[in-house]
Amino acid sequence: MQIVADENIPLLDQFFSEFGDIVRVPGRTMTAADVADADILIVRSVTQVNEQLLAGSKVKFVGTATIGTDHIDLDYLEKAGIGFRSAPGCNAQAVVDYVLSALSVLVDSRGIAFTELSVGIVGLGNVGLLLRNRLEEMDVEVIGVDPFKDPEDVGVLSSFEEALSADVVTFHTPMTKSGDHPTWHMLNAETLAKMKPDACLINAARGAVVDNAALLEHLKANDDFSAILDVWEGEPEINTELLDYCWLGTPHIAGYSLDGKMRGTEMVYHGVCEFFGLPIRCKLAQFLPEPGIKRVNFTEQAPVHQALRTAIRAAYEIRVDDGVLRSAMRRSKNLRETFDRLRKEYPLRRDTPTLRVGVPARAHDLMDALTSAGFDVRTK
Repeated sequence: MQIVADENIPLLDQFFSEFGDIVRVPGRTMTAADVADADILIVRSVTQVNEQLLAGSKVKFVGTATIGTDHIDLDYLEKAGIGFRSAPGCNAQAVVDYVLSALSVLVDSRGIAFTELSVGIVGLGNVGLLLRNRLEEMDVEVIGVDPFKDPEDVGVLSSFEEALSADVVTFHTPMTKSGDHPTWHMLNAETLAKMKPDACLINAARGAVVDNAALLEHLKANDDFSAILDVWEGEPEINTELLDYCWLGTPHIAGYSLDGKMRGTEMVYHGVCEFFGLPIRCKLAQFLPEPGIKRVNFTEQAPVHQALRTAIRAAYEIRVDDGVLRSAMRRSKNLRETFDRLRKEYPLRRDTPTLRVGVPARAHDLMDALTSAGFDVRTK
């Protein structure tokens, strides 16, 4: 068999070489000619998979190593009898780490503790629900909204308007333009006006969930309002004026942990094995390397809030990626190429649970706070 895959997907050889020849191509510019002889196609969110790409090809199975599927024409795949597998939840921990890092910077800037924030979570899928559970364990007030969920599965559900009343509103939805609850531009001039004047918006979902033009005008008119964007309308050619007005901006890397990316590849591998009736011979644990930072230790003298934010940023420091994006955009002669290069060359980080945190056995409050934030806490 021939496997055509986005060149930026990790562990292709380790998981798929036993099935046949692997052909790597740039995902952004993948064409019908690239996939014509493929039996298996593996993509990321930058590749639109539809009849235009696949018609006349030999493709029998499509896998996307992403949680979202808005780049896949699922109806066409079903009609064409092409197997499919996505990777729901593969990078949920990474996105939660991203949001926690953003919140740690926010509470520092306001001189408050995490527990003094209210957070509205729009979308309670794999990412949103994990974030909700994590924040509630940290005693943060959460206002969750998702019209497609049952309260018995995800906890108390509120209205979108109630979520907009929170100190922080963070989006974790797919991008849809049809159905009963489309998400395209669900945050627009009208709904932005319903948020607090000093609220903080976080979007690590899809760029078009937020009307970027309306957001820019809102930021210009409201000095106390802040925005943290990982995703942008018009990617990879982003609005640099909007970036200038954002408090923090990153190049669509919220879910780019090594663990999450490799987990996505493994999930697609399982889908291939299931579809073709092949045995599962490989497991992710065989390939995960040692984390760069294995352990952080605290003494009894460490204030709980200080230790919490230090550990969160040891796992992931959002301000580094913000600085890299701004610097690259200022120097760039081609915004599209620069944005894609930042994603392609991103130095993959590790998920929070891979970081062991040492605390004294008697520091119960510190131990509880760090455990609630998802760390592997060890007494010393």
